[in-house]
Amino acid sequence: MSELQLSFSGYVCVPYSHNHQSIELKELWEHSKNIEDLHFVTGTFSSDARSFFPELANHYLLAKFIDNEKIYSDLKKFNQENTSFVFNIEDELFNHEVDGETNFLSVYYLEYGRGYDEYQEIASLLVKKNQVETACLGNMVTFSKIPPKFKFPYSENIVLMEVASEKSHQSVKKYCEQTKRDANRRGLTLTNFLSLSLLENLKSKVK
Repeated sequence: MSELQLSFSGYVCVPYSHNHQSIELKELWEHSKNIEDLHFVTGTFSSDARSFFPELANHYLLAKFIDNEKIYSDLKKFNQENTSFVFNIEDELFNHEVDGETNFLSVYYLEYGRGYDEYQEIASLLVKKNQVETACLGNMVTFSKIPPKFKFPYSENIVLMEVASEKSHQSVKKYCEQTKRDANRRGLTLTNFLSLSLLENLKSKVK
């Protein structure tokens, strides 16, 4: 018997190069029922991330999807030399209303794995942050025509935060860095992987 394949919702981050391939993928996702949100974003990677993924871009399409299997199919068709990232959500820690529009997605990883105690520590820390709209735990899958030289060892330990604020992206980035320091002081080895600034909304939310 074949194994049952689990489907995950999540986020996908694809390099945007203003070429035919990028435009075709953007138009596909603008009309796809599998895509809930679609934004044009800038991405800032940590030095740790760059050591594992040297083929990175500055501008990306960021999409919030319903079914990751459909995303995998899209990325195989529109594969690029620069790495694309899929962040599958396994567990939502919380989701609550905050002031302002979502304008930042911050991606971290835990260096020493995850357990129930880490779940509770992360949730109790982040839920007190008045600009963090959503916090999730998940895993990361990558797509690229150029295979990475080294396997990223923390793909199963991803932490994502949606941040809503009316302040500048630089101000929000500092806010996220302070949140990471707060977690480190609690003994959580939370390390920054990727910061995404949402610049332009490309699709109305699916109701």
